[in-house]
Amino acid sequence: MLSGFDIGIDLGTANILVYSKNKGIVFNEPSVVAIDTVTKNVVAVGSEAKEMIGKTPEKIVALRPLKDGVIADFDVTTEMVKLVMRKASKKAGISLRKPNVVVCSPSGSTSVERRAIQDAIRNAGAKKITMIEEPVAAAIGAGLPVDEPVANVVVDIGGGNTEVAIISFGGVVAYHSIKIGGDRLDDDIVQYVRKEYNVLIGERTAENIKIEIGYALVDHAEAFMDVRGRDLVTGLPKTVTLSSYEIRDAMKEALLHILEAVRATLEDCPAEMSGDIVDRGVILTGGGSLLKGMEEWLSKEIFVPVQLAENPLESVVLGTGKTLKYVDKIVAATATK
Repeated sequence: MLSGFDIGIDLGTANILVYSKNKGIVFNEPSVVAIDTVTKNVVAVGSEAKEMIGKTPEKIVALRPLKDGVIADFDVTTEMVKLVMRKASKKAGISLRKPNVVVCSPSGSTSVERRAIQDAIRNAGAKKITMIEEPVAAAIGAGLPVDEPVANVVVDIGGGNTEVAIISFGGVVAYHSIKIGGDRLDDDIVQYVRKEYNVLIGERTAENIKIEIGYALVDHAEAFMDVRGRDLVTGLPKTVTLSSYEIRDAMKEALLHILEAVRATLEDCPAEMSGDIVDRGVILTGGGSLLKGMEEWLSKEIFVPVQLAENPLESVVLGTGKTLKYVDKIVAATATK
C-alpha cells in the first residue's frame, strides 16, 4: 500500500532536508527564506538566504518560518517547501510532481500544529502525506531496532526543540519535548555578550562561537576566541575576547533544562524496560548533540552510556527514507495515539 513514497522531508527549525527514495539525501540547507516585502516574492531559500541574514536592504527580509519545531508562518513555509522540492527534484534529476511524502512532527506537537505541517506540504504539491513522530524517525535513522520490543532511548536536540523519547515496537512509550535547542543556546550567547561586554553580536556569530568554543558542562582546557560586534555605547565596531568557560556558563541554564527532560523521560520508563536502557544506553541525534562534551556530560549525569548517532544531523531524514521497512507498525502506533 505504501510502497509509492517518493520523498522524506525533515522540516527542521534550523535545517530542511529532503530524502529521495532512489538518490538518498538530495537537499540539506538552512530553513531560511529571503522575501521582498514590497512584492511579497521569495528572493532566496536555504544557504543563499542564510547568507543574507542581517545584511539585506530594508525591503528584503531574511527569516525563519519555523519556530520551536513547528510552523510560525504558514504562507512562507509553503513557499519555502515548494522551492525546496523544486531544487531537490532538479538535483536528483527526477520529477517530483505530486510526490508521496513522509514528514516528521515533534512528539509534543498539537493536532493543529500537525495539520499545519500537512497542509503546508500538500499546498506545496504533495499527493499523499504520512506523518511519523520525529524521535521515531531519528531512531530509525540512527539504526536502532525500533520494531523490536526493546527500549530505544533517543535524545534529538534540534534547532528549536529537544525531543527525548523511549521507543519500543514501533511506537513512543514515553517522551518529553521542550522548546529549547540550538537556537536557544545561540540566543543565550548573544545575551551574555551584550550584558557582560555591552557588545551586540548577530545570531550567525553566536552560532560560530558555540561551534568553536562551546562546551557542555564539563571540565576542559580553556579556549579563547576573538569576536567582533557593535559597541552599544559608541555604536562603533569592537572586538572582544571570549573564553570557553564563559560560554559554558552562558549556556548552563538551557543545558540543565535538556538534562531535566532526559531525566523526566527515564523516570516515566516502565520498570521492565529499565534493564534495556542500562544495557543499550542513550543515542544522541540532532545538530545540538554535536556540542563538545555533550556525550560525556549526559552520561555522567544520568549514569547510563550515551553515544552519538553516526549521522546526527541527518538521522531524522534518513529515518523517513527507511520508514518503508517499518511503516505498517509505525502508522498503526501513530494512529492509536
